[in-house]
Amino acid sequence: MQLVRVFLSTILSFFNLSQIPVKPSFPLISPTPVIAPITLEKIFDGKIDTNKPAHDISISTTGDVIPARTVNFKMTQNNDFTLPFQKTAGFLKNSDMTIVNLEAPLIGNCPVTTEGMVFCGNPRFIEGLLYAGIDVATTGNNHSLNHGIDGLSQTVRLLEKNNILYAGLPDKKLSNLAVKVVKDQRIGTLAYNILDNPDRNIILEEIQKAKNETDFLIVAFHWGAEYVRYPSAETRQLAYDAIGSGADLIAGNHPHWIQPIEVFKDKLIIYAHGNFIFDQEWSEETKTGIIIKTYLAGDKILDAEVIPIFISNYNQPEILAGQKKEAVLNLVREISTQ
Repeated sequence: MQLVRVFLSTILSFFNLSQIPVKPSFPLISPTPVIAPITLEKIFDGKIDTNKPAHDISISTTGDVIPARTVNFKMTQNNDFTLPFQKTAGFLKNSDMTIVNLEAPLIGNCPVTTEGMVFCGNPRFIEGLLYAGIDVATTGNNHSLNHGIDGLSQTVRLLEKNNILYAGLPDKKLSNLAVKVVKDQRIGTLAYNILDNPDRNIILEEIQKAKNETDFLIVAFHWGAEYVRYPSAETRQLAYDAIGSGADLIAGNHPHWIQPIEVFKDKLIIYAHGNFIFDQEWSEETKTGIIIKTYLAGDKILDAEVIPIFISNYNQPEILAGQKKEAVLNLVREISTQ
């Protein structure tokens, strides 16, 4: 027997058969890439993760958009309803999905004025939304019903006609959930006006239900006090409870000032973006805002980018660069890490 083993070993060595690779009978499976959890440090490190999987998704969220009052006056005066988006449309269209808070109904015969607190916009503002590649307009805010259910209905029909999704309708007979399929992922958006509809139990139940129908869920909250830098404890608790119920990204608005961003259980909370398209020219705070571009790997948040903007001429935001950009980034970093 020992002689047989020696003989076989000699034959194998002679033909070098021991060096021939053996093809496995099962396919090789590449290891799943490890995704580092999102952190504030990662957001503010000045770098965007370039090792994103091929199926990554980008989502841009913005501050308050008012197509009314002086904004409407400027567009009408120039006969150009893309005017407010002309310096940001290129950036917004470069995202897989862009969401704005539409804080006024778009109605026929909207008065052209530069004053007042009852808002409306010309239906031609839809030209601006299309020009900027807006995918979802949220109407869960305290001005969407300024012209009653009829004004909101006109707005919804206009959005539907132009294939722009919407979320935040006060009529409970209609679904609040907008779903857009992006690279095989069902991205959902819910929107709530906390100022007039603070029933948290209903909100949390709807979030839980919507999470079961989507892969990634964005919840837009219109909440908090105006012209303050930090959210209240009550606002923060609602954000945490929403995440506990299934929200993946929370996009807040209404304060008209930038407020902190926060990472909670690997989810992202933006308490307030500040203004985006607005005519509040009386202060630097109300003219300064941020766009947040969030990057997903599948249904997980991989990274996020803070894009500072500044509004000029009562209607037009511009993406900041240089020292002005750094000043806003430093502000967001400081208030977010305190």
